[in-house]
Amino acid sequence: MNGTSSILDKLLQARYSTAIESNRTLNPTLETLLQHRSVRSYEDKALAPNTLELLIAAAQSASTSSNLQSWSVVAIEDPERKDRLARFAGNQEHIRTCPLFLVWLVDLARLDALGARRGLARDSLDYLELLMVGIIDATLAAQNAALAAESMGLGIVYIGGMRNQPEAVAAELGLPPRTFGVFGMCIGHPNPERVASVKPRLPQQAVLHREQYNAKQVAASADDYIATMANFYSSQGMKTNGDWDQHSLHRVRGPDAMAGRERLAAALQNLGFEMR
Repeated sequence: MNGTSSILDKLLQARYSTAIESNRTLNPTLETLLQHRSVRSYEDKALAPNTLELLIAAAQSASTSSNLQSWSVVAIEDPERKDRLARFAGNQEHIRTCPLFLVWLVDLARLDALGARRGLARDSLDYLELLMVGIIDATLAAQNAALAAESMGLGIVYIGGMRNQPEAVAAELGLPPRTFGVFGMCIGHPNPERVASVKPRLPQQAVLHREQYNAKQVAASADDYIATMANFYSSQGMKTNGDWDQHSLHRVRGPDAMAGRERLAAALQNLGFEMR
């Protein structure tokens, strides 16, 4: 076994808490991907010049449906604005302490404005499909930026709390109709005194189906993962609502668990998305 294979095996072991046969040689991209973890504690240290522009170049290198590029991003460094956004997102302190906070947008306003300028029809913008296209485009772009940041030694964490109060976020960022903050992203230098751990994922049998969906293998692999996560919760000193399945189901129990997002359909309509 060569050195890179040994490192790859260790990375896979960390990701699944069990040995995974790879038979492949590690490369820098795989190494960065497999070491991903959510970072919520940052050094009080500015990012290097032009980091933001490089991250956006990586984001714009992502795939985009029909080259519509139906996304935008707002970069926030102002402490007072980060504080307000943190409060909209459930008072998450890492939004305040990261040096750079990005809010990733579905942006159909750009196509709407271009159509108005040309006097061309754009009725499809009122359909759910185009909202989904924008969400997918924004997500692909953000994940490219996340990978780029981690390749530079930075840490990130996604912030779904931007959907808690969508209209308030839109007002704070001055968003035009037909734009929507899908999620945020904290970026910064990870605090070396509070190193985040790699969180184990479901066994591949729970997510990888060959030819057709196999519900039996999902159920069979869940018990192993529940045991894996019990050990992880204990090692991290995390307080949870029971085992992994109980904890996850507690998060999806109903509207009272959705932190304001239960009214997302109405909020999107208020922001100019008709969703026919």
